[in-house]
Amino acid sequence: MKEIVLTFGALYGGLAVIFGAFGAHALKKRMSEDLLKSFETGVKYQMYHALALLLAGLLLPFENTMQNAVGWCFIIGIFLFSFSIYGLCITTMNGNKWRFLGPVTPLGGLLLVAGWLLLMLSV
Repeated sequence: MKEIVLTFGALYGGLAVIFGAFGAHALKKRMSEDLLKSFETGVKYQMYHALALLLAGLLLPFENTMQNAVGWCFIIGIFLFSFSIYGLCITTMNGNKWRFLGPVTPLGGLLLVAGWLLLMLSV
């Protein structure tokens, strides 16, 4: 599990840099200020939690179910939270908002919160 957590931490961190640059350069001229702000929120939360994954991967032994759940909550939570925001922003910008992504964002946020709570309980 440790290798999975570290791999996703590095992957999500790298993608956060790419998406941040994409938003700042390619989308800045095409998105409204509100949409760009939402996109940036997705990038920030992705980076924060990528760093949390890396730290958890370095500090936790992942020897029990709770510690494994920390990793999965962050991995899945990042994907659902940030990537649903990206999808909502880009599809809204193109005039065809994918409304089904709306409920996905808070579910991802709930998993991120659960990851932090499980992390607190596991240390």
